[in-house]
Amino acid sequence: MPGPPPKPAGERRRRNATVAMTQLPAEGRQGPAPAWPLPGLPEDDEGLFAILEGREAELWDELWATPQAVAWERLRWLRTVARYVRFEVRAETGDLKAGAEARLLEDRLGLSPQAMLRLRWEVSADEVAEQRDERTAQAGKKTARQRLRVVDSDAVAGS
Repeated sequence: MPGPPPKPAGERRRRNATVAMTQLPAEGRQGPAPAWPLPGLPEDDEGLFAILEGREAELWDELWATPQAVAWERLRWLRTVARYVRFEVRAETGDLKAGAEARLLEDRLGLSPQAMLRLRWEVSADEVAEQRDERTAQAGKKTARQRLRVVDSDAVAGS
């Protein structure tokens, strides 16, 4: 006897099956960034305060236009992203402790290729744009004569 019959498809299990990758849109998250969820910065130095707050707003808007922002919105990670922005802006001024915190949050938010792999996130290819680019490239290779439409002279005369 060759052995037991195979199990039906619904009962089969692979012990080493992989979890599917979450596809993120290549064009990024559309729409305006959410409202800033954290309180304002403490006013240690007026000039520095203005610079940091302006940089926070700039980085906040940049991050919410990335493909990862689609997942953050779905998971409601607004405060976590805001904390990353705050630490990153401080790190840019030379604060080493803030830099270490920013690096840790960067990893958890999928802001590096390795972090995206760990989170099972993948930026999906924009197939429509690829096809459009391919057609444009092919059209550019045609000569002017090839691009002109040939009309049957008998069909034109008969109309």
